[in-house]
Amino acid sequence: MASKLFVGVSFAAAVFGMQAQAETVGVTDTEIKIGATFPYSGPASPLSNTGKGLIAYVNSINDRGGIGGKKINLITYDDAYSPPKTVEQTRKLVESDEIAFMFSPQGTPGIAATIKYVNLKKVPHLFVVSGVNKFTNFKEFPMTTTGLPSYDTEGKIYARYISKELPDAKIAMLYQNDDLGKDFLSAFKGYFKDSFDKKVVASAYELSEPTIDSHIVNLKASGAGALVVAGTPKFAAQAIKKAFEIGWKPLFLINYVSTSVSSTIVPAGPEKAIGIVAATIAKDPSDKKWENDAGIQWYKSHFAKYLPGADIGDSNYLFGTEQGQILEQILKQCAGDFSRENILKQARNIRGLSLPTLIPGITINTGPQNSMAYTQLQLQRWNGSSWEQFGDILDAGSE
Repeated sequence: MASKLFVGVSFAAAVFGMQAQAETVGVTDTEIKIGATFPYSGPASPLSNTGKGLIAYVNSINDRGGIGGKKINLITYDDAYSPPKTVEQTRKLVESDEIAFMFSPQGTPGIAATIKYVNLKKVPHLFVVSGVNKFTNFKEFPMTTTGLPSYDTEGKIYARYISKELPDAKIAMLYQNDDLGKDFLSAFKGYFKDSFDKKVVASAYELSEPTIDSHIVNLKASGAGALVVAGTPKFAAQAIKKAFEIGWKPLFLINYVSTSVSSTIVPAGPEKAIGIVAATIAKDPSDKKWENDAGIQWYKSHFAKYLPGADIGDSNYLFGTEQGQILEQILKQCAGDFSRENILKQARNIRGLSLPTLIPGITINTGPQNSMAYTQLQLQRWNGSSWEQFGDILDAGSE
């Protein structure tokens, strides 16, 4: 009788276990299914090397046996940096592919078009590659965390830096006419307050514009002594090139997402970018000053194995690798419980994570009141052949 009871309990437990497993969407005994969209084509295609970097790091995780004996099945689709396409591909990932969660989808316009849908579906939407401030509102978007430093934080750091360097100068701002660019504009408005209209002359460009040359010419005519470009690499490169061609030499700042040497500096012309200032979170693997750094030596070894033939000077691959390391940390912290609830919980419970390729002093800390992977930035200046970091690690409140 005891034996029958034991068998019955075992059977019931097995059935319960099967039901629990079935209820864990995207997770089986052998794999964890994760989804993302990237702009592999379209006007922001250079940024999509972030996706390739992430895929490469996931391959390395799987080669090491996966997480808890489960391989990561990372499914990515091209959205061409087009919101309608992002919506289509995101719905496919959630409803057809039945992923466990979204991780590292890239592109502000597409994220803006899908964030409400993903949150409504209660799918973890983790470390999205955008720094739009509204995406960090965990009360409105409880399933979302962000993987880029906030554009608001970056904008305020730039405004403060310009004010110290050129306190009396007029500031020109060229910004992408979407949430990315508008967050920088709002940051400057927040910093300068009532003096904004007298201090800043702003010009918005559309992604559909083939060139922003006329914007640069008009901004130079304003008499501004500083120029901030807040957009994607293609347009940042055009701005650098045009400013050089017309002999305009303002205090020139570009945003973090456009700091890739391969995607921005080389197309513009390295000699034309001398003196440009930008924020960063990561070491530059092509910079000789890091050649004996243990983190960069690891990255070069990883890159040679998993991204053979790719351009190691493209920081988008590096950022994608760092995203992969964050993913690995989250899954390890799950300790075998890959329910959506626990995945989200662990994404908001990262403490002092220091990655080998981050600038020393920059760490990842998330929590109940912080949805951002990064809240710190380091300023750097292009010297013609590499980026030179200067000053202290900064955040939005730094003086």
